[in-house]
Amino acid sequence: MTDTRRDGETMAGDADARSRQDKRQQWRVVPGPAVPPPGQNRLRDPRTALAVEIGRLAAGLSRRLGLGSGGIIGGRLALSVQPRALSRLAAGRRVVMVTGTNGKTTTTQLVAEALRSQAPAVSNATGANMLDGHVAALMTSHDAPFAALEVDELHLAQVTGQFEPSVVVLLNLSRDQLDRIGEIRTVEASLRNALAQAPGTHVIANRDDPNIVSAAADHSSVTWVSGGVRWKDDALNCPRCGAFLGDSDRAWRCACGLSRPEADWTVTGTGAVGPDGRHRDLALRLPGHVNRVNATFALAVGLHLGCEEDAVLARIAEIDQASGRYGMVRLAGRQVRLLLAKNPASWLEMLDLVSGQDRPLVLVVNSREADGYDVSWLWDIDFDSLRGRTVLVAGDRALDLAVRLRYAGVRCEVHTAVDDALAVVTDGVPDVIANYTAFRDLFARKERR
Repeated sequence: MTDTRRDGETMAGDADARSRQDKRQQWRVVPGPAVPPPGQNRLRDPRTALAVEIGRLAAGLSRRLGLGSGGIIGGRLALSVQPRALSRLAAGRRVVMVTGTNGKTTTTQLVAEALRSQAPAVSNATGANMLDGHVAALMTSHDAPFAALEVDELHLAQVTGQFEPSVVVLLNLSRDQLDRIGEIRTVEASLRNALAQAPGTHVIANRDDPNIVSAAADHSSVTWVSGGVRWKDDALNCPRCGAFLGDSDRAWRCACGLSRPEADWTVTGTGAVGPDGRHRDLALRLPGHVNRVNATFALAVGLHLGCEEDAVLARIAEIDQASGRYGMVRLAGRQVRLLLAKNPASWLEMLDLVSGQDRPLVLVVNSREADGYDVSWLWDIDFDSLRGRTVLVAGDRALDLAVRLRYAGVRCEVHTAVDDALAVVTDGVPDVIANYTAFRDLFARKERR
């Protein structure tokens, strides 16, 4: 793996070539330990067994009454009975925790499928990404040897305070819900603390985000993934000393010692190049470069944990949606493609995905508690790619969005509801880009139809 504090002096050409060759010769895929045995011992503790039984009953009742998936209430009640339920249920499993501002849910699903190529794996597929959601996911099968769990950035330290995951995946950090979470420096410090509590965990991290580099650089075991940085506004300064770094896509080294590490995996236009220099094609059903990046993280996790490469590639190639993201759903009597964008970084990716098309486009923005009440981030998004298209807008903050589009030179029509916007679309399959609560509500409506 790479040394993030290696000397930045230029070496002679022959020595540099030998160094690269030596690195390639030394790297190899080392199969992980054998699949953990079934976890019969996890429920031998009577208190844990009681907690699991109560949690499962509560989750099942929630589903039967149509109150939700049970992904939170079951885990919450289990924790109230057994506060150590998370560590008890994780014991003996190989657990992968996936965190970052964007892409957690999709990457977690890809990781889960990668692991299932070798053995059963549980996952918090509903996106309940705090401790109660983790417990609820682990309760679904105490025999599954693997777990792939999405975790909120500020809750990873609580997880590593209870047990050491086998792998932690660090995707990215960008501004999101500032009125609830705070600035990125707070999140980066929390992630760094979380990893310090888990010295035996292997980290697979994004080398193109200086905030992630800072969080993982001091850890003893890191695999670095390079997929490029499209949203750069949160990656201009050193997370540790504040010095200006400039373009994070180039090699950089801060005066404080933090530097951009060499990549072990590099994402390309069609796949990914591994540490052995060999290119793997990623024939994904999930669209866009961002999902090649997510899939590369999943591939790196699978190989680290001993999965067969071809089996992993086959499993992740079949995924066409993640908890409704990128999926085709039926709303207001017509097919639409539903996309999630919750902050400037993810809006940039989704706008890139729909640019150059003439499909009808509906943008939906709310500002409820789970979104963050502040929508000033709309002014950080570059909407120029939508010029020349008529865009339909809806949601609680449709007027704020319409004002922003007007200043970007984008024509738009304001509607009181998504159904009203879709009613004026005469042909084509619309793309609906919605932020968190808007997406959640639309997807829930689809599920009931």
